[in-house]
Amino acid sequence: MISKSMEQLVKGNSVIRALFEEGKEMAREVGAENVYDFSLGNPSVPAPEAVRTSMKKILDEKNTLYVHGYMSNAGYEEVREAVAKSLNERFGTDFEWPGILMTVGAAGGLNVVLRTLLDPGDEVVCFAPFFGEYTNYVHNYQAQLVVVPPNPPSFQPNLDMLQDRITQRTKAIIINNPNNPTGVVYTAETLDRLERILKEAETRIGHSIYVISDEPYRELVYDGVEVPFITKHIRNCIIGYSFSKSLSLPGERIGYLAVPKAIDDYQGLIEGLAIANRVLGFVNAPSLQQLMIKECLNEKTDVAAYDKNRKFLYKSLTDMGFECVKPEGAFYLFVKSPVEDEKAFVEEAKKQHLLLVPASSFGCPGYVRIAYCVAYDMIERSMPAFKALAEKYFG
Repeated sequence: MISKSMEQLVKGNSVIRALFEEGKEMAREVGAENVYDFSLGNPSVPAPEAVRTSMKKILDEKNTLYVHGYMSNAGYEEVREAVAKSLNERFGTDFEWPGILMTVGAAGGLNVVLRTLLDPGDEVVCFAPFFGEYTNYVHNYQAQLVVVPPNPPSFQPNLDMLQDRITQRTKAIIINNPNNPTGVVYTAETLDRLERILKEAETRIGHSIYVISDEPYRELVYDGVEVPFITKHIRNCIIGYSFSKSLSLPGERIGYLAVPKAIDDYQGLIEGLAIANRVLGFVNAPSLQQLMIKECLNEKTDVAAYDKNRKFLYKSLTDMGFECVKPEGAFYLFVKSPVEDEKAFVEEAKKQHLLLVPASSFGCPGYVRIAYCVAYDMIERSMPAFKALAEKYFG
């Protein structure tokens, strides 16, 4: 018999995943070409060719025990050294290899950080809209997620409402930059102000507050926008990164945590993170993927393909009358529902075989998320469906 807590998780299963499964059923009924599934952030751009060739080379040339055997819980030292060097060269930082921990994607990394930091009853703050799984990740450790309301139309973090949500129980703040679901990039000014607020709060409550920066979309930005590198703005930060989006490898589950030397309790943190990686059952990040990443740190995905999708979809929907947040990064379009109940809007969209994600699952009701990391021709084919939807609401 499953636990009561798992019963609740089953009942509240991810809306996005449920839509994805619904889309597969819909495709069986009406044909895949007639279903327009914008639910899941599953990259359609192929991984760079270097990913395949490097894995083949590793398997052909390296010792089998080395490739497939155990290593330190934090990962291969040679890979961690390469990640630290890459970050330092690109961003002018001073990471050292012991501060890099290879993880089972960004989700695994976030859970490792939270396991390291949290005691039951502690609190983690995040800004709406936010990736809905943060709630489950925090609850995994009997802690509570404290949500700061959204800040439309800019959707920068609502810092005016942050101070009152920081208590003695606050251990961490999670930010996601570029943001899923809005595509907004948090500015340097926003991060600098966040640091000032945190310094005041730390003095008031008497202990450190760590900013966990979830950055799987860091490389996916448009129109010359740059993502501020967080260590330049916030001292007590831990970076969680994944190659799922930047190299189109979501199923490979490979990422890293980066801990700057200036952080409070640096040594305690890196020791705790390595142990958390083990006791959570990951043991270590996938060995072959780690070695591949070392060879592919300078590879890039085809951002131009996402940009083409972004521009076409944004212009098309705004021309139809929809109100959209123009994304600066990631690959999501955040659209204001034409009716207050966005779930009713989502149901109406399904009648046109359009699968959109209600943003109440991101802590921001009244909006929907459209994942445009899909084939361009599907977006083109979906236009009559969107037009029919627009005619219903805008005439």
